[in-house]
Amino acid sequence: MRELRQEDSKVEVRGFEARHYDTLMNLITLGWYPGFIRQAIFDIGIQPGNKILDFGAGTGRNALLMYKYTGDKGKITALEIGPEMQQQLREKIAPYAGTMELMDLRIDEPLPFREEYDIVFTSFVLHGFIQEKRDIIIQNAYNTLKHGGRFAILDYANFNMDKAAWYMRYAIRKFECPMAEDFISRDTRKMLRAFGFSNFEEYFYFKNYLRLLLAEK
Repeated sequence: MRELRQEDSKVEVRGFEARHYDTLMNLITLGWYPGFIRQAIFDIGIQPGNKILDFGAGTGRNALLMYKYTGDKGKITALEIGPEMQQQLREKIAPYAGTMELMDLRIDEPLPFREEYDIVFTSFVLHGFIQEKRDIIIQNAYNTLKHGGRFAILDYANFNMDKAAWYMRYAIRKFECPMAEDFISRDTRKMLRAFGFSNFEEYFYFKNYLRLLLAEK
């Protein structure tokens, strides 16, 4: 397997795809995605008043879904660096000033937060980084969370790609960045344990190929 390079990643979406991201996701999944993401966010178990840090918040679609559970007494901080994504996110969260905010910070560089948030959430982002940068992201999540806080990772599950259904092999090897298959082959729970996370909880979707992994600090 050739050496993985961060510049080969597709995690930072730009241009046409970024400007129409939500619509494209709905079309590509034949309308399946909206219901899936609502269910996954419900499964996190967000409580009123929770403070949430959203790693790679995209257009803000997920942040708005989480706001339904945190309410006006909670706080959602969305981290996003893509200019097209930021523009859409700002428009979405504008009515919720004071409870939702956007910060232009990279999640694969050290972050300034320390034990401030109840939940760190990331959706289909972690797989798009080389392992060295994943480690930085996990450390950022750990540093950010309060004691007893949870890191919620919605992403690919860990499975044997060679034994996966043909459509998964085709989709991942044809359209995903090369880091995705590397992520799938690793034990994500072991990855998190190395940084002090424990008490794992898992929810599986789409024939167990997708997973919400909850890890407690």
